[in-house]
Amino acid sequence: MRVPAFLLILLTAAGAGGCAGPPAPLQNAPAPAERSSDGAITLSGGGEFTASDTGTGTGAIAYDRRLAPKGSQASLTTESTGNKTRTSLVVEGLLPRRHYGAHLHAKACGKKPDDSGPHYQHHAGQINPDSEVWLDVTTNDDGAGRSTARHDWALDPAKLPGSLVIHAQPTKTSGPQVGTAGARIACLTLKKSS
Repeated sequence: MRVPAFLLILLTAAGAGGCAGPPAPLQNAPAPAERSSDGAITLSGGGEFTASDTGTGTGAIAYDRRLAPKGSQASLTTESTGNKTRTSLVVEGLLPRRHYGAHLHAKACGKKPDDSGPHYQHHAGQINPDSEVWLDVTTNDDGAGRSTARHDWALDPAKLPGSLVIHAQPTKTSGPQVGTAGARIACLTLKKSS
């Protein structure tokens, strides 16, 4: 008796599933201790980018109104617990269909673009997306976009990033200028929430 090919495939698949045993444990599932809120750190910042932070208190400053127009804004949250850190960025009102570089920086925003210091690095001296927090974003037709970065390390409470900086160009991922992304066009100061 000849068995149709599709029936043979179904029987083979069902047999393989039936002999597979219990499901494998989830990969990268946090250990129970990592689910504890002890040591959890949340940083956040948000607001409309102003020409300066004088009197607004938002900590959201535009340095280049051509690339961060009036009305543009950003919101960022970094959550770090156990040995995991997740950072989420949402932007609105930037130029449409444009790719911006974005990174966490070591210091808070200031009146001058360079006041936010160098990139935040988890592993000092390592310029790559595993040590730094790169959040490049491409905007849609309305100038909105979002990005997320995940890392297998926790923030050090004694050395937290101070800001998010949005850059004029995408981040260079290789070569002698790796990690650079052009001029700093906007900055968002981060505050510890917990």
